[in-house]
Amino acid sequence: MATETPGARTPPLAGAVAIVTGGSRGIGRAIALRLARDGAAVALGYLVDGDAADEVAADIRAAGGRAEAVRVDLRALPDIVRLFDVAAEEFGGLDILVNNAGTISTAPIADITEADYDDIMAVNAKAPLFALREAGLRMRDGGRVVNISSLNTALAEPGAAAYAASKAALEQFTRVAAVEFAERGITVNTVSPGPVETDLLFGNNPPESLGRIAAMTPLGRLGRPADIADVVAFLAGPDARWLTGQNLRATGGLG
Repeated sequence: MATETPGARTPPLAGAVAIVTGGSRGIGRAIALRLARDGAAVALGYLVDGDAADEVAADIRAAGGRAEAVRVDLRALPDIVRLFDVAAEEFGGLDILVNNAGTISTAPIADITEADYDDIMAVNAKAPLFALREAGLRMRDGGRVVNISSLNTALAEPGAAAYAASKAALEQFTRVAAVEFAERGITVNTVSPGPVETDLLFGNNPPESLGRIAAMTPLGRLGRPADIADVVAFLAGPDARWLTGQNLRATGGLG
């Protein structure tokens, strides 16, 4: 019989299987790595940066974990289904879903086009809803769903109408799914980050703007991907068993 090494600790997510959408870079990458560190096998979805996704999966495997990078276009329902199929085929089931993938475009309401609106809603609202549907059909009892929203649903900014609306829809999906899935012990929660140091943030904001945001934040800095990943890991783990239908604003106190 195997003996446990003194001081050794079983990882909190040992034996669990997780799907992380948008897992190749930024917040999604940090989430995938953290869940894997906590013992979960991870199927990480990506669309554009295959090299980055493969690198995340390779890093997880190099550390002794299990991971598979899966190219999916979340605007296409068959691709969403295929991501869940891969998790089932490669790892034998599903225990955790993190709806992290998203897109952003900003424009004053007077300038919003129908194409802009349709695209942001397809990625940020429709795709997570149908991922929730798949999770409801496939996830093992006692599972965890974490949806990644945004501070923009609480802190209005010019040009963010369509983006904020798409994330507000996601927050409502959280509340309804939490009630519908509760009978099976599946919790559903939202994490709403404030500004986080990612390529997306740096590419859409001038340095002076980011400096002002950091100064406005009570904790005195921008968020880091690991800050968000740690909150997600808490919600995905056993210590969050009594939390469902909640929105944790991981903003450093901003907003």
